[in-house]
Amino acid sequence: MSYRITGLSPAPFRPLFGLSEAALAAEGARRVVADEKPGFPDRIELRDAEPGEALLLVNYLHQPAGTPYRSSHAVFVLEGATETYDRIGEVPAPLLARTLSLRAFDAGHMMIDADLVEGAALEPLIERFLADPKTAYLHAHYARRGCYAARIERA
Repeated sequence: MSYRITGLSPAPFRPLFGLSEAALAAEGARRVVADEKPGFPDRIELRDAEPGEALLLVNYLHQPAGTPYRSSHAVFVLEGATETYDRIGEVPAPLLARTLSLRAFDAGHMMIDADLVEGAALEPLIERFLADPKTAYLHAHYARRGCYAARIERA
């Protein structure tokens, strides 16, 4: 089964790019500079930031539906990122390198399945979850910190 993995759109974060530390703090965000790789997984381009690159640590509403699964959490976005990761049948390196929580949602945005998986073994779990006709889309989360990582759907 063919699947598509997408990162976040940079559009909602653009107004934060270049703001002062005080202005970011007023928005509940902060700037961090990557000091190691891996360690700072960007959610727009779905890559680990290179040491010295600036990212914004922001709270992101990744499950906005009005269900019990409505959820937000901290995510890193590469400051100045312009290209959303959008690939068919290709798992980006940050997902491959980490333990993930994969969550399946139905069309009503209710979680219908979930499992933990090492990123290198992600594809069979994607295929299993998407084989269920009730599954509308998947969310991948970095299991260690619980942060939203990416959206996965049928291609």
